[in-house]
Amino acid sequence: MLFNSFSFLAFFGVVAAAYYALPHRFRWPLLLAASVYFYSTFSLSYLVLLGAVTVVTYGAGLALGSVVDRNRRKGILAVGIVVVISALLVFKYYDFFLDSFASLLVRVDASTLSIFPRFPRLDLVLFVGLSFYTFSCVSYLVDVYEERLAPVTHFGHFALYVSYFPKLLAGPIERARPFLDQIRQPVRFDSAGVVLGLQLLLWGLFKKVVVADNLAAFVDGAYAQPAFASPADLVLATYFFAFQLYCDFSGYSDMAIGASMVLGIRLMENFRRPYLSTSVAEFWAKRWHLSLASWFRDYMYIPMGGSRVSQFRHYGNVLAVFLVSGLWHGASWTFVIWGGLNGLYQVISALTRGLRERVTGFVRIPSAASTVVSVVVTFHLILVTWVFFRAASIADAFTVISRVAAAASTLPAMLAARLQAADVLFPIALIVILFAIEILDERTPLWERVGPRPVFVRWAVYYAILIALVVFGSWQLQNFVYMQF
Repeated sequence: MLFNSFSFLAFFGVVAAAYYALPHRFRWPLLLAASVYFYSTFSLSYLVLLGAVTVVTYGAGLALGSVVDRNRRKGILAVGIVVVISALLVFKYYDFFLDSFASLLVRVDASTLSIFPRFPRLDLVLFVGLSFYTFSCVSYLVDVYEERLAPVTHFGHFALYVSYFPKLLAGPIERARPFLDQIRQPVRFDSAGVVLGLQLLLWGLFKKVVVADNLAAFVDGAYAQPAFASPADLVLATYFFAFQLYCDFSGYSDMAIGASMVLGIRLMENFRRPYLSTSVAEFWAKRWHLSLASWFRDYMYIPMGGSRVSQFRHYGNVLAVFLVSGLWHGASWTFVIWGGLNGLYQVISALTRGLRERVTGFVRIPSAASTVVSVVVTFHLILVTWVFFRAASIADAFTVISRVAAAASTLPAMLAARLQAADVLFPIALIVILFAIEILDERTPLWERVGPRPVFVRWAVYYAILIALVVFGSWQLQNFVYMQF
């Protein structure tokens, strides 16, 4: 049951109506039952692993709360995390690591050595949402261990935290404390909150169905066989993918946050107009996939020492976090390279900060022009990394880059000719509209602008989005990109 389906909208309408019709004490069972049903629509087998991870994490949390000795608590934490992460390693990475090791043996001509045991491929299906709810469980265990959170004794509340359907498939990766505090408190119907939640649902659906899925058709065509696509199409497809991915994932996040807001439960913000970033560091720390970025900051980067260590170790910490982040996104070396590039950008930025400040001070570029240049440069640095994120293999990624580079001298003419085609103009028009709204949002969010306006203005906006959904929406029920992670 995808968010971009009529069945989900009907399901959510029934859940929301029943939620407000029931007394507070019956609401968490309703949401838990709805979450279990929602997840089961993908596969009943998914519930087995979800249930196992939930039980293990709940039990480890109780054990941490009942033990005082620090060494024993460390042991419990280690066991709990290992068991939870093992689910991720087995179901997502086992075959990847096995294949990588086998390839390495072939390269060093050691594939026939009998000292290496033969492990079979498992060919396991990746469980939707696994990366997200395992990270939620790890953060819960660490928070309990660090005594930032008391262990949850109410199993139903904890199970709801892990499986809550708006965030289950692709986040945000919510922390336990704010979520649990909210479901314990009675929620009264708040018309302003419900309206804002529905607005976010509508806007998220627009970004997914109208923008992302229309861009996807062009991107998929070019990246399916990059060796046979024209360099102009590869360039356009890479630009389109940047906005496809953003609208796909932020559209999901908007719908998740909006649906939860209708129910009176606030989830953390996940996107903040990322392509207006003036640096790669700002892109990751303040604008793109904020729940994941903050998770890695709090549960990996800071425990490793963060920036409170030698410069060499600090840069090593940054690279390690981004390499693991890349692997988290998918069991492929393309994602590892993608993560490594983003980490390398930040290391180079830190190393050249003094030089760049001196050059900027010497040239004295007006602040507005400097901001525009920084945004453009940052966007294109990120754009290069998206090639590896989207390509099916490392070979395909380098094919895209090499073919575009080889055609650099004739590329402007090729692009000028290509820009006259309807299959290019329509996606560009969608991006221009989206980007214009993003720029306006940077000062005042769209719905804050619309809210105080007269009723006919608000409804004109609603109807315009609804008409766009009907006329231009791609309703082939394409999966959200981040569901595969």
